[in-house]
Amino acid sequence: MTTSHREDDGDDRPGVLGRSMSDPSMDPVSTTDEHCPGPESQQAGKADSCAGCPNQQICATAPKGPDPDIPAITARLSSIKHKLLVLSGKGGVGKSTFTTMLAHAFASNPASTVGIMDTDICGPSIPKMMGVEQEAIHVSNGGWSPVWVSENLCAMSVQFMLPNRDDAVIWRGPKKNGLIKQFLMDVEWGELDFLVVDTPPGTSDEHLSVNSYLKESGVDGAVLVTTPQEVSLLDVRKEIDFCRKAGIRVLGIVENMSGF
Repeated sequence: MTTSHREDDGDDRPGVLGRSMSDPSMDPVSTTDEHCPGPESQQAGKADSCAGCPNQQICATAPKGPDPDIPAITARLSSIKHKLLVLSGKGGVGKSTFTTMLAHAFASNPASTVGIMDTDICGPSIPKMMGVEQEAIHVSNGGWSPVWVSENLCAMSVQFMLPNRDDAVIWRGPKKNGLIKQFLMDVEWGELDFLVVDTPPGTSDEHLSVNSYLKESGVDGAVLVTTPQEVSLLDVRKEIDFCRKAGIRVLGIVENMSGF
């Protein structure tokens, strides 16, 4: 199974990953304009408050209403007890490292089954950190099978789909959102005690998609990762604001590299 590495043009042709990747669904998280009707509203792109917004045309032409795949995602994830997000507005602070260590800590209990979902589409590093970067995804009638690191620890990442580990994934937002949806809806996660979601830096496409798709099935909360530098804290404060607006509970903040 391989992916296309040209820049995605946002059309509706199905890619080799299966379903069409041009799903523009977004979660109506508060924007800088408190009067924004939200992208799912029938007034999206047409209200007076939309005038001058750079996303006006996108909101006006995007499909309205809730995503029709949400019930299927909720059903697929119904056997997962706890869902945790690992967030940080800053890159390079150790999100993937922390995700790996947290998953191993949960999996140290043989009675627990743990999964990692790597949503950093352009910079997947979970397979390398888990020591399974040479593995590939298997497809069956039930869906995609995650790669099992041990008897009770599995992972899913776009890295498993690349023909070469150095290949770049050059996709626009809608195609990345579509792959995240497939990770949630088409992967045979089975019965998990914990699903830990590793995210890329920022507060944009991937974060909105994960929050939107997981809203019905429930997210226990997020752990934020930072380093002591003020430049890092500046971005993490924005991530805290994102969590507040998106209704995601902050479970705690991890400060990495504080010993240097």
